[in-house]
Amino acid sequence: MKNSILTIFAVAALVSCNKKETQTTDAGTDSSGTEMTNDSMTAPTDSTMTSENTNAATLSDQDKKFADAAAMGGMMEVMLGDLAKTNGSSASVKSLGAMMAKDHGMANEELKSWAATAGYTLPTSLDAEKQKMVDDMKALKGADFDKMYASAMVTDHQKDIAEFKKQASSGMDASLKGFAGKTLPTLEHHLMEAEKVKASMK
Repeated sequence: MKNSILTIFAVAALVSCNKKETQTTDAGTDSSGTEMTNDSMTAPTDSTMTSENTNAATLSDQDKKFADAAAMGGMMEVMLGDLAKTNGSSASVKSLGAMMAKDHGMANEELKSWAATAGYTLPTSLDAEKQKMVDDMKALKGADFDKMYASAMVTDHQKDIAEFKKQASSGMDASLKGFAGKTLPTLEHHLMEAEKVKASMK
């Protein structure tokens, strides 16, 4: 009898211990479950706050410099192209201006689309040097305008081609690098046409 009673007490004690362990384990599970819920609630907030600027923040200085220069150069080309259609006297200058305005306008839209995706803000106005060129050209008409415009287009496109080649080969942002490479043939065609027009005025 004594042995039986002892056995019953021992079993009861074991059962009691097991219950306590189970409760402790359950409590730990509950608390970790709560922590996981908290993490899952805060994580999206953090990622949402940073996602908009992630791409722009990773752009290299070269990418930013190129994007800014391409945006301002493109704006100037459209402005001068429109001027050539009205202030130019020769058919070749008017035709060159129309082509510049059309092609650079399309390139500008592509660049704006890239900037929107990358979360990068492009300049919306010309720098002092480019604005001066536009202002100087506005004051000219006829043959004087034709000569200055053709000369400016040759010089400007030589510079543009060098910048676009550099970006196409060593740019860090894949999309911007692709834009530069895709636009290069158009710029080279522009230079060729501008050189023809300039040569015809000598």
